[in-house]
Amino acid sequence: MRIALEAAQAAADNGETPVGAVVVDPATGEVIATGANQPIGTHDPTAHAEIVALRAAALKRGNYRLTGLTLVVTLEPCAMCAGAISHARIGRLVFGAEDAKGGAVVNGPLFFEQPTCHWRPEVTGGVLAEECASLLKGFFRARRKSGGGM
Repeated sequence: MRIALEAAQAAADNGETPVGAVVVDPATGEVIATGANQPIGTHDPTAHAEIVALRAAALKRGNYRLTGLTLVVTLEPCAMCAGAISHARIGRLVFGAEDAKGGAVVNGPLFFEQPTCHWRPEVTGGVLAEECASLLKGFFRARRKSGGGM
């Protein structure tokens, strides 16, 4: 999660919502790929941290199926990212802060619990949740003070 938090901070430093993700091979501890939110800078609405990390991991592995790998992300994934996690066959999802408005794992549509979901990773939430949430809250507090919008 510390690596994901570093990626989230990098996103914030670039004016992006501070969310970071990392794909890890739990068998070896190897970090396969990292990702940081970048939809603003890339003009790509799908460039969430999870998607960026999954794409990089798939390229590195030479396979879109990432079975057995763990995705660690600082914020509960949205429905789009949950769908990508399912399609990639990620073995385990670990996230930090819950997202009551946009989350789709333990909030909102509960994506992995839907009968149409064809792959369900093991899910662990709340890892370093306060630190992950604090980074997000501080980022948005600063934006409101500066009058900056998204």
